[in-house]
Amino acid sequence: MTQGDQRRERPSADGGGGGDWQRDVLRELGGGAGGSGHAGTEHGPGPGRPPATARPGEPTLRLVHPAPSPATAAGAAEDAPGPVPPAGPVPPAAPGAPGGPASPAAVSGARAADEPDPEPPATPVVPAPVPAPVRDPRLPAAPAPESSPTLDPRLLLALGRPLHGDSVTRRTGRALRKLTSSVAQDVAERTRIARELQQPVTTGRVVAVTSIRGGVGKSTVSALLGRTLNHYRHDPVLVLEADAALGTLPVRLGAEAVRWTCADLASVLHPSMQLTDVTGYLVPVSDGGWLLPASRGQVGPPLDMTSYRKVTLALRRYFAVTVVDCESLPGEVARTAMDTAHARVVVAPTTAEGVGATRQVLDWLARLPHSALATTVVALMSSTPDTLLDDRTAAGHLKEAGVTVVTVPYDRHLAGGGPIRTDLLAHATQQAVLRLAAEVMGRAVRVR
Repeated sequence: MTQGDQRRERPSADGGGGGDWQRDVLRELGGGAGGSGHAGTEHGPGPGRPPATARPGEPTLRLVHPAPSPATAAGAAEDAPGPVPPAGPVPPAAPGAPGGPASPAAVSGARAADEPDPEPPATPVVPAPVPAPVRDPRLPAAPAPESSPTLDPRLLLALGRPLHGDSVTRRTGRALRKLTSSVAQDVAERTRIARELQQPVTTGRVVAVTSIRGGVGKSTVSALLGRTLNHYRHDPVLVLEADAALGTLPVRLGAEAVRWTCADLASVLHPSMQLTDVTGYLVPVSDGGWLLPASRGQVGPPLDMTSYRKVTLALRRYFAVTVVDCESLPGEVARTAMDTAHARVVVAPTTAEGVGATRQVLDWLARLPHSALATTVVALMSSTPDTLLDDRTAAGHLKEAGVTVVTVPYDRHLAGGGPIRTDLLAHATQQAVLRLAAEVMGRAVRVR
């Protein structure tokens, strides 16, 4: 007996007669029989038996290309004559073909009575493209430069203790004179100077400091003006170095290291920048104020006029006063700064040749389209205690050009170099610097 005969004689699950009743029901349904549910019909028509017709008025259930169960398909394959197919995976038939899966229309029609429609396939979620980051125009396009020390650390170790501008004998004598002098007169003079230095400004004022040659105290005067104005004023003050020839302004202001230069800042300035953004590129001074150096302590190209104009015009929005330490005359930036500044300071050494060259500079300022002599002050610096030229005679020669001259006497603290400490300045130097700052600020405010 074959395996197919054994399956046909196997009793059904409900205890009925032999045969595969599921296969018979499927065969009757496929042949159009509609009375499989009556008591007199247990099996569908066998092979060669005519199919039963449906009763009138009763609905006929048809399955188009029914999909047999795995067990039924296996039994039908054994009963059918023909060679046994080889073992292995059988390729699927085309939809709608005999023996293949039902067509989508037939399956949906047969499933509509008792099965819910399948859920549509989920639409694949495509991630939104990530936009490229937009560079902030206020940030530098190039990498930030590295910081450079203003002085070699070995030189800092070799730097001795700074001297006081006045000797002990002079300080003692001045203290004794204070006991007999009029205190009210001294207070009134200081109040007048403070009122001059604290004058309000509508727009940022630019004060240009230059000289006929280097080494006469131009950077020292710029540092003294910056510290004095920052001490008396309540708005921000900037000291800008426009001399890239290894100037000493960062050292005089006590800066330990410099990073961004004037030329670097010119390439990153943007109108939308705030004061806090700008100060990130500046060097904070120890006792207040800000510094913008011209170099990082290396020999480089000089500052061009375009960068100078862009920086000074842009920074006037953020700082009430900008003190510019210009290059020596007759440099291009120095001539531009002297022509466009609100006030000017010409530093002259107390020597015959220095005073004579400064007089020529004053004559050049008088020939400018808008005479700049009314807003120019001359600082006559004494760099040695043994001066051969009488300072009064030198000041009188310069005053003939129609300018105000302020004499800054010799000071041991300034002559020693290094960072300037205002508490160590000589008393006469302090008075001279206060007068110089008041004269400069008064002229800068009057210019519209």
